[in-house]
Amino acid sequence: MFELSQFFGPEVVAFLMVVGIDLALAGDNAIVIGLAAAGLPKEQRNKAILLGVLAATVLRIIFALITTQLLQIVGLLLAGGILLLWVCWKMWRELRTGHEAEQHAAEEALEGRDINEDGTIAGGVPRKTFAQAAWQIIIADVSMSLDNVLAVAGAAREHPYILAFGLLLSIALMGIAASFIARLLQRYRWIAYVGLAIILYVSLKMIYEGFLEIYPMVNGTVG
Repeated sequence: MFELSQFFGPEVVAFLMVVGIDLALAGDNAIVIGLAAAGLPKEQRNKAILLGVLAATVLRIIFALITTQLLQIVGLLLAGGILLLWVCWKMWRELRTGHEAEQHAAEEALEGRDINEDGTIAGGVPRKTFAQAAWQIIIADVSMSLDNVLAVAGAAREHPYILAFGLLLSIALMGIAASFIARLLQRYRWIAYVGLAIILYVSLKMIYEGFLEIYPMVNGTVG
C-alpha cells in the first residue's frame, strides 16, 4: 500500500494527519453544538454550548483510553477502518449539500452575536427546551467524539505522543476556538476537503492493515 512516510518521516506524517483530522472534525462538532443550542433562549444558550464542549471533552478522553486498547485486538482495526469509511461518506454528503442558513445560525449561537445583521441571533431556528437541546448535543457528541478519536488513533497509533497531542488539540479546538474553526471551514471549504482526504486515507490504511492481520487466520482456516 502507498505510504506517505516513504517521502516524509513517519512522525511528521502522523502529526500532519492528526492536525488535519482535528481541524475538520472540530469544525463539524462545533456546528452541531451551535445548531442544537440555537433554538434556546439567550440565557440558556451559553449553558448548552458549555455542556456540549464539556461532554465532548470527557467523551474524547474515555474513547481515547478505550480505542487505543481495542485497536490492538485482531479484527477490530479492520472494523474501525470500515466505520471511518462510513464517516467519510457522511462528511462528503454534508460538504456537497451545504446548509448555509443552518451554519449561520450555529455560528451566531456560538458567538452570541448577529453575524448576518438580520436583527436576530440564530433567528429562524425552531424553538426547543433545554432538555431537548442537551439530549441533541450529547447524542451528537457521542458519535462525533468516537469519529474523532478513531481517526486520530488510526493515524497515530504507533506514535503515542502524537496520539496524546491529537487528543489535547481536539479538546483545545472544541473549548477555545470552536466558533473560529467553524467560520474558517465555512470560508475556506478546501480545508474540510483536505481533512476528508486524510480521514479517507487513514480509513483505507486501517482496512488494508486490518485485512493483513486477519488474512493468515482466514487462510489457515480455509486451508
